[in-house]
Amino acid sequence: MNALLRRQLTTLPSLLLTAALLPLSAQATTTEARSERGAEVIRSLNQGENQSNLKAMREEFPFLAEATEAYALGDVWSRPGLDNRTRQLAAVAVMAALGEVGMMRVHAGYALNIGVSEEELKEMIYLITVPAGFPRAIAASQVLSELLAERH
Repeated sequence: MNALLRRQLTTLPSLLLTAALLPLSAQATTTEARSERGAEVIRSLNQGENQSNLKAMREEFPFLAEATEAYALGDVWSRPGLDNRTRQLAAVAVMAALGEVGMMRVHAGYALNIGVSEEELKEMIYLITVPAGFPRAIAASQVLSELLAERH
């Protein structure tokens, strides 16, 4: 066993004990702060508005909504290193490549909100034909066309 792994394994029990001893109010504050960071991310991408999908999810699937807002948005999306434009272009490409055209539509809308051009979004769709294939690119192009038509 290498030294780094050994050190991590010996540190783990004390970390778990520390987490267990934190008062619930401190843990809730942390989650609240992470959720607020996530809400700020949404507002910055959505022209100051909250995300309607997330609001609906809170009613039916509160744990999923909290995980999305606190972890995906508050922890991951708000990390330094990439600007919102780059993140949105990447999200559009990844969601399109995965065939998740509903989420691709959401991120394409955010991308347009922050100044990404229609042509740049179309280039993302063209790009995914290579790793994901034509059927997914065509499905994504149809959803993007609908979004663009709604915005004109």
